[in-house]
Amino acid sequence: MMKRSLLALAVSFIAASGVAHAAEIYNKDGNKLDLYGRVAAKYVFTDNANADGTYVRFGFKGETQITDQLIGYGQWEYNVQANNSEGSDAQSGNKTRLGFAGLKFGEYGSFDYGRNYGVVYDAEAYTDMLPEYGGDSYSQTDNYMTARSSGLATYRNRDFFGLVEGLNFAVQYQGKNDRDGTADEGRGNGDGYGFSVDYQDIGGSGIGVAAAYSNANRTANQKNSVVGGGDRAEAWTGAVKYDANQVYLAAMYAETRNTTRISGETNAGLAISGYANRTQNVEAVAQYQFLNGLRPSVAYVQSWGKEIDGVGDADLVKYVEVGVTYYLNKNMYTYVDYQINLLDEDNALGQATDNVVAVNLTYRF
Repeated sequence: MMKRSLLALAVSFIAASGVAHAAEIYNKDGNKLDLYGRVAAKYVFTDNANADGTYVRFGFKGETQITDQLIGYGQWEYNVQANNSEGSDAQSGNKTRLGFAGLKFGEYGSFDYGRNYGVVYDAEAYTDMLPEYGGDSYSQTDNYMTARSSGLATYRNRDFFGLVEGLNFAVQYQGKNDRDGTADEGRGNGDGYGFSVDYQDIGGSGIGVAAAYSNANRTANQKNSVVGGGDRAEAWTGAVKYDANQVYLAAMYAETRNTTRISGETNAGLAISGYANRTQNVEAVAQYQFLNGLRPSVAYVQSWGKEIDGVGDADLVKYVEVGVTYYLNKNMYTYVDYQINLLDEDNALGQATDNVVAVNLTYRF
């Protein structure tokens, strides 16, 4: 009986660590609606300043059965910063993270459009597993197809038309989002395309591999940028993972061209803002899920900026992460995550070199 209890507990913790939760609020006549979310009480400590990072995140997923082989679906997700006052900053940081709708055609795949994850993130997701940090060597929101972005038309096929379990692929098109002349000019993009392929749990081994590529036209102002001009933005990446026997190991390598946003101040005191002509990016993570709910994590993340105009080569991101998550049950967990910043004090872009610690208590549903 004790062995069965431990096994059940282990399964619940492993599921809690890797699967999104949802509460079913409606399921009738082929229509289903699930609500999910989290309330995260978070505080961040740095060498020079501390800050409240509390937030609430929630969303819904809906499905409707149209025919035996055709399902309509939609998803929306929103973030609310609970560390704001009720004054002028009340809406600061509040934003729609996801919002898309589509159709599933049985084993022939699905097609949707809206604000979604870019296909390049399919490989990045392998190492974006840290309690607080990670997934930030090159992946940035509204940065072409490297993370969440707008105007994405996505075709996905799971299990390769039902023929090969775990073999998935995606093809994506991103429409133009011209933000030239606005404060968010760097978040604009031209028309582009991307694709990804990943093979999960190959032969029941727990091993998975993924690769992705994107190529997009840039906006007029991006093409003419003094720092990081150029016509096209590209990204490619490959990743591998092992996820079995309570062990999680993953590594990712990526390169970008005219994609990664940069800003800072050179050693000569000159402000710099634009894009890295090229980056090379590495992420690696190791975690273990103990039966008592404890999940330690260690990771390494680095991004090298190459041939930056007026600067040359420079580290953009470089740190070691050490953290631990404790799952009280499937709905409640807490963690401490320590980011050890390895950037030199005199780094070429004058970036922050503080070490950072995040402490978090989260309820999710």
